[in-house]
Amino acid sequence: MQPMYYIGLDVHKRKISYCVKDGSGQIYAEGWITATRFDLDRWMRTLPQPWSAAMEATMFSGWIYDHLKPHAAALKVAHPLMLRAIAAAKKKNDHIDANKICDCLRCDFLPECYMAPTAIRERRRTLRYRNLLVRQMVQMKNKIAVLLMEAGVTYNKEKLHQAGYFRELLGTNPDINEGLRPLLRLCRETVVRLRKTESALVRSLECDPSLLRRVERLMSIPAIGTITALTWALEIGEVRRFSSIKKAISYCGLCGDEHSSANSVQRTPLSKQRNKHLQTTLIEAAKMAPRYSPTLAQLYDREKQKGNANHATLAVARKLVAYLMAIDRGERHFLVIPEEARTAA
Repeated sequence: MQPMYYIGLDVHKRKISYCVKDGSGQIYAEGWITATRFDLDRWMRTLPQPWSAAMEATMFSGWIYDHLKPHAAALKVAHPLMLRAIAAAKKKNDHIDANKICDCLRCDFLPECYMAPTAIRERRRTLRYRNLLVRQMVQMKNKIAVLLMEAGVTYNKEKLHQAGYFRELLGTNPDINEGLRPLLRLCRETVVRLRKTESALVRSLECDPSLLRRVERLMSIPAIGTITALTWALEIGEVRRFSSIKKAISYCGLCGDEHSSANSVQRTPLSKQRNKHLQTTLIEAAKMAPRYSPTLAQLYDREKQKGNANHATLAVARKLVAYLMAIDRGERHFLVIPEEARTAA
């Protein structure tokens, strides 16, 4: 067997620092290259074979990972919060960071994080862009209301964003002057344009052959709609990477941190180490779930009787994660068992 060479990469927007070592820890090469595909190709031609590499997870790591993957014996992405050896160092720079990442990889101490397949990451980017459009659409709707309130215009809050009512309001209300009317029209046109773009993005994901059957199975769960199913499928990626429901709940940010020492156990509020997109979507779905599922409604009422409605919503969200995990792992549709059948059993 040929000896393996290990490479630590410290990735930034414009440059990549690297450190190449052999199995004994001797430095073979180190330096930096420009963060372009051309420079990466030229640099890879100078590397000894075979080699494995590791890099820290950043917003720039995705395309570098895809570009290096076909040429590496192994390629890993490190969890940034777990690299305490770098964060706690007294002296820290790109050269030292690359060296320490290389040592972690060589000694098998690298805290590896999950890297989704390229196809999943591309579709996830589309879904997150859709979320951006929704936030901008809400901002524009709020701006319309603010402009009307600043001018002292009376309006129907429930009908404000209906096309017919908005057109009538602009045409007949005497309190809307000529300086305000163009701003309101511009806001309304922006809302319409954003809504059309958002709908087109969702339709493209719904019709995607790689997601179609998976999303259909997930939507068979009560209270799980298109956006929740797409968010779960694209943010989770490969569901089998979670060995238990508890780990999936932790990843979704539906539980707090635990700090234990001797006989003292403290629980903090919801952890900030989570997938914020999944957390937001599941909590919103949990608020609507009791309306569509008697089982989830009973769970919500039982938890709410303990005195906290937010805790009840979280309990429903955790139950939805259990449903989603079961359906996604088993690759089957959700089956509602009638109460009489359960009693008989």
